[in-house]
Amino acid sequence: MNKNSRIYVAGHTGLVGSAILRRLEAKDYTRLLTCSHRELDLMRQEEVEAFFEKERPEYVFLAAAKVGGILANSTYPADFIYGNIMIQSNVIHAAYRSGVKKLLFLGSSCIYPRDCPQPMKEEYLLSGPLEATNEPYAVAKIAGIKMCQAFNRQFGTRFISVMPTNLYGPGDNFDLETSHVLPALIRKFHEAKVRGQRSEVRIQRPEANGRSLKGVEAVTVWGTGAPCREFLHVDDLADACLFLMGKYDDSEIINIGVGKEITIKELAGLVGDIVGFKGEIHFDTSKPDGTPRKLLDVGKLHALGWRNRIGLPEGISSAYEWYVEERLKAQGSRLKERAE
Repeated sequence: MNKNSRIYVAGHTGLVGSAILRRLEAKDYTRLLTCSHRELDLMRQEEVEAFFEKERPEYVFLAAAKVGGILANSTYPADFIYGNIMIQSNVIHAAYRSGVKKLLFLGSSCIYPRDCPQPMKEEYLLSGPLEATNEPYAVAKIAGIKMCQAFNRQFGTRFISVMPTNLYGPGDNFDLETSHVLPALIRKFHEAKVRGQRSEVRIQRPEANGRSLKGVEAVTVWGTGAPCREFLHVDDLADACLFLMGKYDDSEIINIGVGKEITIKELAGLVGDIVGFKGEIHFDTSKPDGTPRKLLDVGKLHALGWRNRIGLPEGISSAYEWYVEERLKAQGSRLKERAE
């Protein structure tokens, strides 16, 4: 890609797409193409093909997808498989028809088998059964990978597929029904901290001699806390995607991660400390854990010369700051609406 290349970021308002857009702008790419869902429904083939015919992008970052955690995947399995297959099929096919020079497809580490050997190498794809809690989403992503490979083999396209580990950062989804574990923990701990602060102010009794009695808050985390997960800041992912767009042309998938893992129990403790939560943490063992362990083998990526730069404590702190800022903005907007 050069600075004058026409670059389309599909899903530019989402966690990954917005990070890629920020990175491109920081690198002084000026001919960037974006479309909101209202302007372009990627699930409608006719609209997608008309967009590609009109705009003629040279490079495409396919970051548009329907994503969510265990609860969302369990509740809306049909939405996850149908929506993702439609989006990626329409964009990949339109990219081929309009002569796109190169496309990068964002997959997910959930494509690997539930009981996959650790760390997970790229060649372990389709070597065993998938994790049941996110199987529809994983199947859709695998279909996208195979579609890119099939177009490369039949038509000589340059479509690459990258498999990021668990992501977090600015622009994340903090809805407790549809979010992934890390943003959900940030929100839960923040709200519990705020409740605790309110209790400290409000619980006043004469026998307290003027001192406030602190209410004890608790946060409940799904599962046992034993599963291990790897987390990559989305700004690091964006940097890796730009790097691979210029350095990688193989049809085989490539992992993007940090090569380090943490238990959910340890993660909960870390998030609680960063947020400033002083209460108790409970684990609801009646809820599913999901895949026991998910650690990517990133040797292939490291050999190409890329490594992540943002550590987990630093990354969680910045994600929490972003969440609080956005929450304050939303509260301000609601107050303004009421005043009007």
